[in-house]
Amino acid sequence: MSQPTRLVDLAKTLRSKNAGVDLITFDIFFDDEARFQRVVDSKVLTRESIAELFRTTPEAVVTFLELPPLKAIKITIRRDRPSGSPGDTDIFGAQQYAPLVGVVIP
Repeated sequence: MSQPTRLVDLAKTLRSKNAGVDLITFDIFFDDEARFQRVVDSKVLTRESIAELFRTTPEAVVTFLELPPLKAIKITIRRDRPSGSPGDTDIFGAQQYAPLVGVVIP
């Protein structure tokens, strides 16, 4: 049985970026099939858990894809406010992945 491990320690790449003015996308890439499958099989990352993690609704999670050929998970959520608008704290969306860092995979 595997020890609980942080997602950031299992992923090769964990990033976020703008996916248009109103969207942020998160890419999680893995080095190997075993790590990818461990995360997928854990069911820790779901549309609902992402909504909770980013303090939004499941409807705001517009894309949640597990992509076995790429050993990747792609998630896209609606931004609270358009990129670059007053009050936006991250115009490029590049720092929005931070909540994923602390996710623990059993």
